[in-house]
Amino acid sequence: MAGVGFWDNPDTAQSVVSQLSALKSVIEPVEETQREVEDLRELFELATAESDKDELIQLEDDLANLVKKCEQIELAGLLSRPEDMKNCFFSIHAGAGGTESCDWANMLLRMYSRYFEKNKYKFRELDITPGEEAGIRSITLRVSGPFAYGKLSCETGVHRLVRISPFDSQKRRHTSFAAVDCVPEFDDDIDVEIDEEDLRIDFYRASGAGGQHVNKVSSAVRITHEPTGIVVQCQNERSQHKNRAQAMKVLKAKLYVLEQQKRDAELAKLYSEKGEIAWGNQIRSYVLQPYRMVKDHRTNFQTGNVDAVLDGELDGFIESHLRHRAKKGKVEINRREIIKNQISHRGHREHRGNKSKKGKGKQR
Repeated sequence: MAGVGFWDNPDTAQSVVSQLSALKSVIEPVEETQREVEDLRELFELATAESDKDELIQLEDDLANLVKKCEQIELAGLLSRPEDMKNCFFSIHAGAGGTESCDWANMLLRMYSRYFEKNKYKFRELDITPGEEAGIRSITLRVSGPFAYGKLSCETGVHRLVRISPFDSQKRRHTSFAAVDCVPEFDDDIDVEIDEEDLRIDFYRASGAGGQHVNKVSSAVRITHEPTGIVVQCQNERSQHKNRAQAMKVLKAKLYVLEQQKRDAELAKLYSEKGEIAWGNQIRSYVLQPYRMVKDHRTNFQTGNVDAVLDGELDGFIESHLRHRAKKGKVEINRREIIKNQISHRGHREHRGNKSKKGKGKQR
């Protein structure tokens, strides 16, 4: 960063600054905790030598806080995948259910916006489709910050809401669904080949606020990747060229994740007991009626403080899923090692058997 000409390319410079922030978020908590451990040890020795009971009681509280910090550092260690540090494209899509689902998607947008603000993540809107009567049909955001993808990838899946509908005159209980999707943002040199002939590119006028230029000029871009059916669109920039570049970046990220999912599905067929991976299953239920509870069905983590969750208190769910994912990964690695050892052991026995047969032939 101190080199000559570093700021000549703002995009590259910003990428390096983001990387620096992510690395600092890993290193600084460890260094700070090490200093606190040393300070606490020295204070404990002094308090013990002077038999200061009040000071020892205070040090117990300090120790408990230090343990919590160590747990947070341990949690950061679970975000070890290469893409976990990256920024991400975060999408919310309303499911079947019309106005109910569109309103639920809007509630999720509010919840995640609060979470972004609490974690000092920057986010901006890339594309939005409003609901017919209320809420939103879909929205795509670019979220930037340390470990944005690593944490938000835990939210990928279908979210279910049970409540008394404010749109039902008879006050009946309704169930609504909305899907959350998250893909990492890669640099332009990502190894994803896209044939231009596979793309259908449409230009249209952006909707919503933005002035005469946005509403009169076809600056919004929609790109359809015909072999996979993936559709991405961007309308937040005034320039058609910039919208196209941003949409291509999102498309590359989605294709990269799609290839990863295919590889995971193949590995699951080889190593998994069930033999399949179910993508897009319901991951969490938010029940407001007849009782109040939010429960994650992957980890069984749950809380009755629904209001806090809808205000962005998601750390408990994200942490429990990270630990669950790490444990699942260890089991998968152990299973692969067992299969590998079984194959190796079987090959060794066959080799010994063949040598034994050859020896008997020579004796005869």
